Amino acid sequence: MSDFTMKKDADGVAIITWDCPGKTMNVLNGQAMIDLDGLVDDALADDAVKGIVITSGKKDFAGGMDLNVLAKMKEDAGDEPARGLFEGIMKMHEGLRKIERAGMDAKTNKGGKPVAAALPGTAVGIGLELPLSTHRIFAADNPKAKIGLPEIMVGIFPGAGGTTRLVRKMGAMAAAPFLLEGKLVDPKKAKGAGIIDEVVEDPLAAARAWVLEAKDADIVKPWDAKGYKMPGGAPYHPAGFMTFLGAAAMVHGKTFGAFPAAKALLSAVYEGALVPFDTALKIEARWFTHVLMNPSSEAMIRSLFLNKEALEKGAVRPAGIEDQSVKKIGVLGAGMMGAGIALVSAQAGMEVVLIDRDQTAADKGKAYTESYLDKGIKRGKVTADKKEAMLSRITATPDLDHLKGCDLIIEAVFEDPGVKAEMTKKVEAIIPEDCIFASNTSTLPITDLAEASVRPEQFIGIHFFSPVEKMFLVEIIKGEKTGDRAVAKALDYVRQIRKTPIVVNDARFFYCNRCIIPYVNEGARMITEGVAPALIDNAARQLGFPVGPIQLTDETSIDLGAKIARATKAAMGDAYPESAADDLIFWMEEQGRLGRKSNAGFFDYDDKGKRQGYWKGMQEKYPQADEQPDLIEVQERLMFAQVLEAVRALEEGVLMDIREGDVGAILAWGFAPWSGGPLSWLDIIGTPYAAERCDQLTAKYGERFTCPPLLREMAEKGQTFYGRFNPEASKAA
Repeated sequence: MSDFTMKKDADGVAIITWDCPGKTMNVLNGQAMIDLDGLVDDALADDAVKGIVITSGKKDFAGGMDLNVLAKMKEDAGDEPARGLFEGIMKMHEGLRKIERAGMDAKTNKGGKPVAAALPGTAVGIGLELPLSTHRIFAADNPKAKIGLPEIMVGIFPGAGGTTRLVRKMGAMAAAPFLLEGKLVDPKKAKGAGIIDEVVEDPLAAARAWVLEAKDADIVKPWDAKGYKMPGGAPYHPAGFMTFLGAAAMVHGKTFGAFPAAKALLSAVYEGALVPFDTALKIEARWFTHVLMNPSSEAMIRSLFLNKEALEKGAVRPAGIEDQSVKKIGVLGAGMMGAGIALVSAQAGMEVVLIDRDQTAADKGKAYTESYLDKGIKRGKVTADKKEAMLSRITATPDLDHLKGCDLIIEAVFEDPGVKAEMTKKVEAIIPEDCIFASNTSTLPITDLAEASVRPEQFIGIHFFSPVEKMFLVEIIKGEKTGDRAVAKALDYVRQIRKTPIVVNDARFFYCNRCIIPYVNEGARMITEGVAPALIDNAARQLGFPVGPIQLTDETSIDLGAKIARATKAAMGDAYPESAADDLIFWMEEQGRLGRKSNAGFFDYDDKGKRQGYWKGMQEKYPQADEQPDLIEVQERLMFAQVLEAVRALEEGVLMDIREGDVGAILAWGFAPWSGGPLSWLDIIGTPYAAERCDQLTAKYGERFTCPPLLREMAEKGQTFYGRFNPEASKAA
């Protein structure tokens, strides 16, 4: 059965309906492109057809392209993958350009047939690029629908004409948020921005009516008409020059040059604006091919699209366990973490019991949700009825008896084993025997915490990141005795709150903090060596990290780092590796400089909490060296400090799936998204080089850079991580 079908009505309008069999959302694949092209040919050649409407048989229009299409273009070209990609992309351009020109005479722009798009709901990626090639876009008045081009978020850019058409329709500056940030908006905002043309109750009926009334002049795109001028000015126009200069500055200011797709997109826009439209499409195709041939693109698509989606759909969920969706959840501790967990749980429709030591503390936790909803009301995102409904689902109380009937408990009390053990025993005496108990600890081993439980097989770790409502990742930790039902329960809960889960085995710091701590520690070590803090943080930002290790320490609080260091030292005893980073953190703590929360840390702050520059007092204790290290040296120290821990986590069985190692790193602490994650980065630079660089860094800086045996073995065999450990490949085999 074809994804596209066509039916001619009595008025001579050909309705082409997109409806992918067996899928909830339309996705364009290779055969569908061929089918659509054939139907358009038939409609244009049929004298009885007065015009065409392209619509969807589903509640949404389309969710993008099957990215396997691009991989097949590469494969089919054999030894010339770039040629295969370019030619395949140009065929897409030809098909969409055929819709746009609709049979009109090349010289007079007359004789064409009007083509309209009727969007019942969401239209993103190719699902918007296709409508942009039609002559008028009608969208349903559906506030839940999303319109936009989010390709930049997975390491590519709109390469089926979306980049060229949007810029020529709106101008470079107006198009920038949609192209460079992947901004998605509802239909009314899309109309206000100039992306679509009409928002109506019945887009199909409105599109049909327009097609029957359209004149020759109505179907000529502005860029095909004589005398066309780009909105905001072309690059050689005084106004346009400032626009393109500003766009370049904006891109580099946000990306620090770390993301290949953003630079390629900007080049495609700039160069395309200097030439006629058809040449601009060819330029777009060349830059799109350039990005797709960059290993960064493949890694980002794999981690942020394919792997992330697989994890969200339950790729690591234990088999044979029935649905474990949560109906009533108990949250122990109404501080920032507990309040955030209560918020996202109520948002997902669960009944929430929020517990704290007294009513005042519990009410304060519930007030966090109220404040969040009030901000949503001001932005027009939340209604008063929705606020009332959400708040009614949260019971804030110090009374543990309210936990009766809960099917999941998440403990978010003070990070102290004794406090947690006491709470576990009290609560397990009240909750149903089949209730799963989870700890939101960020560092304490789950196996140790489970010793306080009478049902350790139902005890698990569910580690949130702060702030809960904004962070996309949840780390699920299996203790030694944790059973499959507990894992399934945690995964189903994370699915309900619409976050991405990773499941790891128990170990101190689990996976994410195990990698984050060496990152911030390496930055701190460099300060003690006399490296300029600005060089350290900017080196990280030029790698694509959202913040450098020094700023990150200030944001998360310096005394938290000191507490973790002391607790780890107490637990490990003589095995604890002494570090100059600890000396710096303890000294900062003694100075009362605890980070942003105290308005004094590695940075100075004004009265409103705005950073005013690095604190000069650091230089008195740790003077800056006259000769600063090479930028690449600083960057590689920061990268290897993290990726070697990821390798060790895989080696030790803490990581059970490399997809989780990469997706978790990007979503938890923003690990260089362009790289696809730490294990993908090692594949990009090659395991032989990585092992060699480990030896050099070890000789110069110490044993923390020692090459793990697994990496050494892979280097000797010339293996890649996704070649050796790819779950999809092993499944296919």
